[in-house]
Order: sequence, then C-alpha cells, then structure tokens
Amino acid sequence: MREENCVADKPDETDHDLKDHKFYHADMEAGFAESLDNDTPQTRHPAYRLAFRDDDFLLREELRPIRFQLELLKPTMLLDEARVGSTLVMYGSARIPPPEATEDALKQAENLPEEEALVVRNLAKKAKYYAEAYRLSRMVSEKAIVEDGKRQFVVCSGGGPSIMEAANRGASDAGAESIGLNIILPHEQAPNPYVTPYLSLNFHYFALRKMHFLLRARAVAVFPGGFGTFDEMFELLTLIQTGKMKPIPILLFGKDFWNRVVNFEAIAEEGTISKKDLDLITWCETAEEGWETIRDFYSLKENGEVKPG
Repeated sequence: MREENCVADKPDETDHDLKDHKFYHADMEAGFAESLDNDTPQTRHPAYRLAFRDDDFLLREELRPIRFQLELLKPTMLLDEARVGSTLVMYGSARIPPPEATEDALKQAENLPEEEALVVRNLAKKAKYYAEAYRLSRMVSEKAIVEDGKRQFVVCSGGGPSIMEAANRGASDAGAESIGLNIILPHEQAPNPYVTPYLSLNFHYFALRKMHFLLRARAVAVFPGGFGTFDEMFELLTLIQTGKMKPIPILLFGKDFWNRVVNFEAIAEEGTISKKDLDLITWCETAEEGWETIRDFYSLKENGEVKPG
C-alpha cells in the first residue's frame, strides 16, 4: 500500500475477506500514530517514535547494515516494478562538454594560462564521445527491445552531467525511459534533466551503486573518464576475469585516450594479467560499432529481435 493512500481511519474490523491481511499495514499504523491527540512528555520523546519513522535512529552507526539492505532493496523493487529486464550501462566523464559547447569553451581558453588552456582543449577534443554516447543510447533505445514482457537494454547512467547526460538524453530523444544512479557527494551533483524521474535513484554507498550498475547489465559502454570511470571499468573487468560474473560486451570508446592513460599491453607483458584478458575489451569509436558488438554477442537481428534457431 502506497503512503499517499494511507488513511488514519481503521478499516472495517468485521471484514471477512480471506485474502486480506489481518494485521494493519505499516503505513496505516503510522497514520494512526500521527492522528492521535495525545500530547504528553512520553509521546513527545524520540524514544516513542516508530522505529521506521525515526530518522535519527535509522542514521545511527549501528544501523549501517540496515541502510545497506535498504539501498539494495529499493532500486531492485523499483526496477522490477518498471519491468526493466536488462540494461545498457554507460560510464564516462562528468567533464567532457557537448559538441555545441566546445566553441565557446575554446574561445574562453584563449585568455587562460597555457596549462589550463591545454586542459580545455583536450576536453573539447573529446566532445565527439559525448556525441557517440548520445547516438548509441538513442540507437539502442529506439529499438525498444522487449523479451518475456520485460524491457531489455534500458539505458542506465550515473545520472550526472557530460557523458552520463548524453546517455540519458539519447534515450529521452528516442522517446524511451532511462535510469540514473546518482550518488550523494560533498559537492552538489543533481540528476541531469533527461533521467526518467521515477527511475532516478540516489545512493549513499558507492559499493551498492556499483552493484546495481552491474546486476542487470547486459552490455557496458565505457567512454573516456576519470577516477570514477576507472574504478567502475576495472571492477567490471576484474569480476569477469575472475569468473565472478559471466562475460558481457565491454565497449571501450576512445582507444587513443585509453592507451595513453593505461598501458594495457604493458600489464600483460609484465605478466600480472594474461594476454587473453585483453580480449575482454572491444575497442569502439562509433555508436554503430558498439551496437554491432552487442547485436553479434546476443545473436540479435538489426532491429533487436532474437534470431531464430
């Protein structure tokens, strides 16, 4: 029973419906408590609050395991209710500008010290990946793949700006819903405006957020990014390398960027990973290459339907 349907009035106590609960639902009990005209020192004290309505209690150090469980359950339940069967997860920077913003950024860079101007120019060069993230998201979302009554390859991002925005924006422009898994940070990170509101989820724990990224993932597209993108990508590679997770397409966009910041070949040459571990990565530069990889991996037709036989 949803809270907006809660009423303080008790139901008919002579109800003989065999299927109905004989205990009042928690939201009804909360309504009873709030409707009581009983203002005493005892009822005013925090100890009297219902435990599940007591924020101070729920935020205590000892309640961390409960908060973990809540952050596991809430997204699972909401995505189940939304009939999300699988997701296309898209990771990437929160700093790369959209193509339409690069001209102004480059003009402003002319008045900056050279070191700062170089950063602006480097980010502007990567604006093409904003465009490819948008195109991949829109391309997959337009196919509106449904299997067993559930939506497949629903776009899922971190809910923030830049590459994440491009992912949700592409889905929105395709007329599709998309997921945003945001996280509370010391500095503000509001959800981008293209996330479907009822699929805009917020997390306290990075660990639970990363778990939800991968629980329904059937493909992951990784665009140039920083520490957060590295963390998410390497955890995914580790899970598949160690056999904790079945293989899925891992699409790495921007080979020049990645090979400049991470020497994958050198890691293999040093012997700390196997050469075959590099096969977990599929290099991509365009949305078409990304979709082709997903389509071939799952033996899908061009429109997203499963090939017979």
